[in-house]
Amino acid sequence: MQVSITGHHVEVTEAMKQHVEEKIGKLKRHFDNVVDVHVILTVEKLEQKAEATVQISGAKLFAEDTQEDMYMAIDHMVDKLDRQIIKHKEKAGNHRG
Repeated sequence: MQVSITGHHVEVTEAMKQHVEEKIGKLKRHFDNVVDVHVILTVEKLEQKAEATVQISGAKLFAEDTQEDMYMAIDHMVDKLDRQIIKHKEKAGNHRG
């Protein structure tokens, strides 16, 4: 799984990178075929925004979240991706059954 992290108007610290990679790693427990993850962390005035595009076999998923705290934004964004992956997995399973 290829994870790339980009910062807009923010310095991506080592702690942020570790936090993102740790959280993104949890996505693999639902779906092994996660190919590519691109995370963009943005700061606009008081808003901290985390967005990610996840390439999985058969689909491209996108989620974003805006919070006052970057780590909370990352957590919520990963939760959204998690739900999307589960939904995608269920849809794929329904077609085969």
